[in-house]
Amino acid sequence: MGWLDAVRGIAALLVAVDHSSYAFLAESREHLMPQLNIGRYGVMLFFLVSGYVIPASLERRGCVRTFWTGRAFRVYPLWAAVVGTVALLDQLGVAQVRARFAGRDPVTVAVAHLTLLQELLGTPSVVLVLWTLSYELAFYLLVVALFTVRLHRRPATVAVVLAISAAVSATAAFVPRPWALSSVIGAGPLVALASAALVIAVRLGSSGSSALRVPGAVAGGVLALVLVAFNGTVPLWEGLVILAVMFLGTAVRRAESGESTLPRLARTTAVVLVCAVGSAYAQGDGDHFVRRGWITAFLLAALTFGVALALRRRTFPRALTWLGTISYSVYLVHPVLLAVSDRVIGRCRHDSLLLEAAFFAVLLPLSALTYRLIELPGLARGRRRINRIRST
Repeated sequence: MGWLDAVRGIAALLVAVDHSSYAFLAESREHLMPQLNIGRYGVMLFFLVSGYVIPASLERRGCVRTFWTGRAFRVYPLWAAVVGTVALLDQLGVAQVRARFAGRDPVTVAVAHLTLLQELLGTPSVVLVLWTLSYELAFYLLVVALFTVRLHRRPATVAVVLAISAAVSATAAFVPRPWALSSVIGAGPLVALASAALVIAVRLGSSGSSALRVPGAVAGGVLALVLVAFNGTVPLWEGLVILAVMFLGTAVRRAESGESTLPRLARTTAVVLVCAVGSAYAQGDGDHFVRRGWITAFLLAALTFGVALALRRRTFPRALTWLGTISYSVYLVHPVLLAVSDRVIGRCRHDSLLLEAAFFAVLLPLSALTYRLIELPGLARGRRRINRIRST
């Protein structure tokens, strides 16, 4: 869909601009961030798109096993290339990664990353943008659980429950600290337990036997909720808002297809927006962002998605849809390029639009190359694997 590609393109561009502004637009960033958190703007757009697309993909396949297979071949090839490149750059002294893992067991770090849940397992990400994949995977686990127990047609209810829970947690006297579970039982034991639970949940959830499939899928959903609630890197309220936003995207898809009503969607949207903004207002003085900047970003993401949806039958600029096609590469590759540029030319004290433009002049062709050489072959292998599964 052209409009979804356009939204992905905008989201990828926003995140890349946010991170590159540290190096090339420091002055503008200092003035803008308190008013608009550009990175959260892009990330929330990505989450809305995931909510719109992922459950539909599972329902279209009608098979949990092929769903996980498709996701694995979509995510892991580029992920592995980027993580491997960063590890190599770190060995060469270009990327400064090892300091982030001082005192941590390398095996624990590696296993946590292989699950994609590292940000929910007390382990910093090798590449900072990978934190969103942890929340994406938590969403996948919840979607599979709901699909398996036949509650997947009620995304509006799930979104409302999550949004209200976020608001309640934002005003609660006790709020879990980031990585609370890891602090209690240790990162190593938690990674071991969660990794085993994830493997069991995926394998049993993909089983042909309902006696195994249901408990496996439900266990995966419970794992996701526990990790987001008690071991996330973002505050509890924001983790719940992220999940609510993704299920809101699913509710939009239901309403568009006629499986739900527009009034129901309007009520759901109102609840999610009010609870999210209220939560940020109540708890938005944390160190990792400024309250106003987060709220503005969140509302702009919702508005951007809504406008694009309203214009979905229009033709979007080809450049924007092309950017959406390579958006995953843009998202994962730009931190690697920034690590190289930091080492080679350093960071500017004053704004340099020329260097910012030069950065994107290198990033976009490089992302198109990784899309062609890594993403497309991975997707092709995934399709072949799925066809073999279906033929057995």
